[in-house]
Amino acid sequence: MSYHDPVLLSETVAGLAIKPDGIYVDVTFGGGGHSRHLLLQLGSKGRLIAFDQDQDALDNRIDDPRFLLIHQNFRYLKRFLKFHGITEVDGIMGDFGVSSHQFDEGDRGFSTRFDGALDMRMNQEQGLTAAQILNEYSAEQLTVLFREYGELRNGAKLSRVIEAARKEKMIKTTEELKSIVRPFMPRNKEHKIMAQIFQAIRLEVNQELAVLKEFLLQTKEVIKPSGRLSLISYHSLEDRLVKRFMRHGLFEGMPEKDVFGRAFMPFKPVGKLIVPSAQEIEKNNRARSAKLRIAQRTDEV
Repeated sequence: MSYHDPVLLSETVAGLAIKPDGIYVDVTFGGGGHSRHLLLQLGSKGRLIAFDQDQDALDNRIDDPRFLLIHQNFRYLKRFLKFHGITEVDGIMGDFGVSSHQFDEGDRGFSTRFDGALDMRMNQEQGLTAAQILNEYSAEQLTVLFREYGELRNGAKLSRVIEAARKEKMIKTTEELKSIVRPFMPRNKEHKIMAQIFQAIRLEVNQELAVLKEFLLQTKEVIKPSGRLSLISYHSLEDRLVKRFMRHGLFEGMPEKDVFGRAFMPFKPVGKLIVPSAQEIEKNNRARSAKLRIAQRTDEV
C-alpha cells in the first residue's frame, strides 16, 4: 500500500517530548510514518496505541510488541483506551485531514483530479456517502454546507445548480459533479473553488469537525499533567478549533474565572505555529497547507 512521506515528521514527534517508558497515542495512523518514528524513541517499556478507521490503514500495522492498532474513529479515544486498561497517556499526536493515499485512490472520491464514485467515506463501513448528500439534501441544506464547511460565498447559486441537475439524473461520480458546477466558476479560480466544494462535502460525510471537537475535549481527561498534544491541521476550520482549544480549553467564548480572576486552562501552547520548510513542500506538495500546533497539559485540576 503506497503512502506518501509523513508531513512534519520530526517536528510532530519532537513536540511530544518523548519519555522512553511513556505511553503515547497516534490518532491518525494512516501509513504509519509518524508512529514508526515515535517507536524509535521508545524503550522496551514504552507503548504506542494508534487509531485509524480506514480499512486500508490496517495493512500498514507495525509488528512490534509495544504497538497496538485500534480500527476505530478517534472520537472514541477514551472508550477504547479504557477498554485496553489505559486511563492516562503521556502524549497524543494527530495528522488530520485526508491522507495522500486516500487522495490518490480515485475510486474513493476524495480527489478533484480523478473520476470516481462520489463516496468520500474515511470509514468504508459507515452509511452516508457524498452521493447521498448531493442527491438528497435540500438546496437550503447544501447552501449551509457550502457556506460553513467550504467557506463559499456563492453557496446558494451552486446549490440551485446542483438541485436542477439532479432532477434530470442522479449525480453519481466526481466528474459529473465537476461538469455541473464548472460552468459557473471564474476560470482563474476554478481549482480553488472545486477544492472548497469537495472539502465541504467531505467534512459533512465524515462529520470531521464534530469528531475533532469530541476528541479534543477527551484529551483533557486522558493526557497526564505535563503531557503533550502535537496536532497537524490543513484548513482554517480545523486549525481554528485546535488553536482555540489549546489556548482556552474552549471552542467559543472565553473561560470563566474564579473569584481571584484566574481562569482554568487545561493546556498551554508550546512554542509558535510550525509550518513546513520550502524543501519539504517541494518534496511533498501535500505539506503546503499543514500547520502544526503543540500544547502541554497544565498541572491544574
